[in-house]
Amino acid sequence: MARHPRYDRKIALEKAVGLFWEKGYHGSSMKQIEQTLDMRPGSIYATFGSKDGLFSEALASYAEQGGRELAAHMNRFDSVIEGLQAYLRAIAVGCGQDDAPPSRACMIVKTLLEASNTNPALADQANGILSAIEHSFEELLDRAKARGELKASADSGRLARLLQAQIMGLRAMAERNPGPRTLQDLGNDMASLLDGYRSQH
Repeated sequence: MARHPRYDRKIALEKAVGLFWEKGYHGSSMKQIEQTLDMRPGSIYATFGSKDGLFSEALASYAEQGGRELAAHMNRFDSVIEGLQAYLRAIAVGCGQDDAPPSRACMIVKTLLEASNTNPALADQANGILSAIEHSFEELLDRAKARGELKASADSGRLARLLQAQIMGLRAMAERNPGPRTLQDLGNDMASLLDGYRSQH
């Protein structure tokens, strides 16, 4: 039976995401990668070029899935602000339960922190992904403003950066394992932040 390289590549990336998400770039040895992907070293290098190449593709795949999750989440809400508030709360829950979406951005933040001084290319990739997420927030906030949900005086770009900073801080806090209740409270506090920018109409 003929092999299906694209399908195999997708499965390999999913497995790689799981490994890198748990152990990070430096914590994942080539032996662990071989065992997780069930691939020989030659096949890994032929498919992805290098460990860096595999990690870069895994990170991109991870980010794309996170973008789809955000879009699917927002589509369930008539109110942009209520959708964002629910998303922030879900992130807090996800940080307490590693396999619960939308906790996927945890890998992006971890990569940025881990690679900043050791692998500039991966750090730049992670930084670019975070910038794209911030831009997505800004677009959503602009939509909320256009619909009259947000004060006309609200600076969407500045608020998007504030949300991004809050989320990154929450993910860093989650590394301390403060417990689900503490993370949930922080998620509620982040969501409440948006109430101060709501339009009174």
